[in-house]
Amino acid sequence: MKYQKVQKQLDEREKLRKFRELDDAFAQALRQLEDPNSDFDIPTGPPVRSLADLEADDQVAEEKAQEERFAERLKALLNEYNQSERDVSELIDTLLTYGLWEHEKIPALQVSPLAVAIHS
Repeated sequence: MKYQKVQKQLDEREKLRKFRELDDAFAQALRQLEDPNSDFDIPTGPPVRSLADLEADDQVAEEKAQEERFAERLKALLNEYNQSERDVSELIDTLLTYGLWEHEKIPALQVSPLAVAIHS
């Protein structure tokens, strides 16, 4: 029995020694981190991005999603009204040519009196 107690004490001493070694290594690493002249190479992960950069990325992603939704809706309308992309393109070109629609400007919705009379 005494032999086991001695072995147990040695195990505890060994654990304490290893803990002290680990504690010393950790303290040394902290000192190296705090030393401005240290050439200790520490991986820090990707660089931190500014809030403005993150917002710009969100804006680009939102615009892309909006363009995709527009394209899907346009295709659905083309199918619904049995029109080809070429027919719509020709219509837009005609409207632009005659000045009835300005390039890069969303046309205002105009309701004709005839349309109001029909729906009334």
